[in-house]
Amino acid sequence: MVKVLFVCLGNICRSPIAEALFNHKIKQKNYQDHFSCDSCGTSEYHIGELPDERAIACANRNGIKMNHRGRQLNRTDFRDFDYLIVMDKSNLENVKKSAEQHKAVPKNLLLMRTFQKDPEFMEVPDPYYGGVDGFQKVYDILDSSLDGLIEELEKKQQLLEKK
Repeated sequence: MVKVLFVCLGNICRSPIAEALFNHKIKQKNYQDHFSCDSCGTSEYHIGELPDERAIACANRNGIKMNHRGRQLNRTDFRDFDYLIVMDKSNLENVKKSAEQHKAVPKNLLLMRTFQKDPEFMEVPDPYYGGVDGFQKVYDILDSSLDGLIEELEKKQQLLEKK
C-alpha cells in the first residue's frame, strides 16, 4: 500500500482538506486497498484540534466529509509515508529541517501543485486569515492537484491497466 502524507503549517485548513478529498477520490475509484493518507502540520499550534470550521464547511459544501484531528509532523512519518506532499515552500523547508534533525531521508518530498497542470503558482495559499472564498479557492486547487497526483500514482502502481 502506498501511503501519502499531506503537510501544511497548522493542520487545520489545507492539509486536512487534501486528506479528506484524497480519501474521497480513492474511494470513488475503489483504490482503498492501494492507497492511504493522513495529514499533519509542521507546527504544534493545533495538535488535537478539529479542522477550522470554514474548512469543514467548505468540504461539506463540496460533498466531502472530514474526520481529522490536528497533529504535528514526527520522526516516524519519514519512515512510514511513501510521499510527503507539502502545501508551500516554507513548510517544505520546515520538513527538510525536521528530516535533518531526525537524521531521516524523506521519500518523495514534493509540493502539492507539482501535480497540477499548468499551475499559476507553486504554492497552495493559506486561507486561514482570509474569508470563506479563500477556502473554496484552496479546495479547487487541491481538487485539480489531487487528480494529477492520483494519475501519477495510478501510473506508478500500474493500476490503469488493471481496471
